[in-house]
Amino acid sequence: MRNAVKAALLLAPLAACATGPLPPSARLPPDVVTAAQDPMRSAILSSAYVFNRASSPAERARAAALVEFLATDYRWDWRWAEYAPTTGPALEAARSELHTALGIAPTAPPQAVVDGLLVASRSLELGNPPALSPAVFTRPSLTLASLSAPAELPATRIATAMMERELHRIDAERYTGGGPGSSGGGGGGAHP
Repeated sequence: MRNAVKAALLLAPLAACATGPLPPSARLPPDVVTAAQDPMRSAILSSAYVFNRASSPAERARAAALVEFLATDYRWDWRWAEYAPTTGPALEAARSELHTALGIAPTAPPQAVVDGLLVASRSLELGNPPALSPAVFTRPSLTLASLSAPAELPATRIATAMMERELHRIDAERYTGGGPGSSGGGGGGAHP
């Protein structure tokens, strides 16, 4: 009887982890990721570059897809634990801001948003008007207008710049031997 009680007490925390629905996720197709980089790193650098300078509608659509990916990825990928705790909420704010600016349905699944924005980006690169799914984009004309003449997106600019700074900070700590107060030594390995 004692062993059964001990086993139940040990397994109780695991049972708590299994409750509730899992958060949604999204993946990027291989052609979106820069060669020799992983999706997370590539998405951080590309989105920060696009949202913090003048860019084309195709670039903005692609960068919005990357922010959507990152806003779902931070819940799953263990590497986000190295980033400042404010990164997740900043990504959520950027995602919400982009959904409003681009007329994205609040209930649209993240993967459908990523796919729709990437299709729009590819169409715009070719000079073709993109076919936007009304299930994802509630007002396609608003989406195209926002991509063509972007509104100010302060939360998106802040979040993408923050992620880029955090990525560089983590790289520096790894390559110089540790974080603040560190006496040096090998940081070991490359960041994602």
